[in-house]
Amino acid sequence: MLKNSKAAPDRTPQPQISKKLVSAGFHALSDPLRIQILELLREQELCVCDLCDRLGVPQSKLSFHLKTLKEAGLVCSRQESRWIYYSLNLAQFVALEQYLAQYRRFSQILPARPCSEVG
Repeated sequence: MLKNSKAAPDRTPQPQISKKLVSAGFHALSDPLRIQILELLREQELCVCDLCDRLGVPQSKLSFHLKTLKEAGLVCSRQESRWIYYSLNLAQFVALEQYLAQYRRFSQILPARPCSEVG
């Protein structure tokens, strides 16, 4: 598409993800331990005790990171008896992926306008 063209790019409506969830999602993805948690949950749903064992971290530390992942919408939890099981919330990963894809597909980088000197 030409820079000066009046035609807008073909934009298929995408579900909007809030800026708060985008920020929380990328913050949650910024910690190596949280990445390890997500990698384990890619394989199967796990309870806190299994995550602690596999990661070699105390439950208090794991709980903090699970809370961050849950607030970002990246994991879901369900309680069964006295155990809490965690799994990935794939819809949130799709939403983050779509958010990033908008930069690849629709953003046109225009040169800066010349600055005018105030005299």
